[in-house]
Amino acid sequence: MRTIELGKSKMQVPVIASGCMRMNGLDEKQAAFFIEKALSLGVNFFEHADIYGKGECEKIFSKAIDMKPSVREKIILQSKCGIVPGKMYDLSKEHILKSVDEILKRLQTEYLDVLALHRPDALVEPEEVAEAFRILKESGKVRHFGVSNHKPLQMELLHKYLDEPLVTDQLQFSITNSSMVENGLEVNMTTKGAVDRDGSVLDYCRFHDITIQTWSPFQYGFFEGVFLNNEKFPELNQILKEIATRYEVTPTTIATAWILRHPAHMQVIAGTMNEKRLEEICKASEITLSREEWYQIYLAAGHRLP
Repeated sequence: MRTIELGKSKMQVPVIASGCMRMNGLDEKQAAFFIEKALSLGVNFFEHADIYGKGECEKIFSKAIDMKPSVREKIILQSKCGIVPGKMYDLSKEHILKSVDEILKRLQTEYLDVLALHRPDALVEPEEVAEAFRILKESGKVRHFGVSNHKPLQMELLHKYLDEPLVTDQLQFSITNSSMVENGLEVNMTTKGAVDRDGSVLDYCRFHDITIQTWSPFQYGFFEGVFLNNEKFPELNQILKEIATRYEVTPTTIATAWILRHPAHMQVIAGTMNEKRLEEICKASEITLSREEWYQIYLAAGHRLP
């Protein structure tokens, strides 16, 4: 499994991370089998959030992996906080600290390798976030910090008060949901793709060495469905199949390789709990698409070049 450095953390992580948001759909035995398979593939990075399964995903994970020091030192754990489902976003100092304590209890561990703020909070006080991070760092409860779904100036505001750089920004990105790329290609145009929806977050993260973690890498729209084998995307699926045949892999592998080909050195969060599908995703680590193949796929998804 190919690795990258996570932001400025100096921590080497696999380019494929296992997103555990669906782990509550498995029983403990099934979860243990899946985790064992992930580790055998070189996927030792497990990504959580306190709201996944209302906390059950973290509980199932810790029991399935039999969390103990000898196991903990072999894996990398990330979790997120800040969403109070159906009510609000809360990035107050008190909420962050309380959330981390609860996460650690569910995961049966003394520390997180990475804590990410799940969504921007309109009422955020960056000084409070900085103080919470400082307490968590000094207590040894969290080693590195990141964000999710944040724009450049939101990160800049946090950086004004933080003692250390953010190492990640988790963003929705796939072949079909690639406005981060579109607005960089259709500069100064009046086309739909020219609309800057994220403050040039892709370039910002590259400039500041912040690793983009891509969520929903096979989805189109906002959880409308997957584009693979979807009749809504005939040209895209045809191209993916042709290139997959060339490399003797599946379209799932090629769709993942398309993300990994980008020079931003992104980390793909694979949300599957299917061992075979995870294996297909991991094979992308061994493939480097040509520039022509990358653009073929991009254009087949309905994007344009000015």
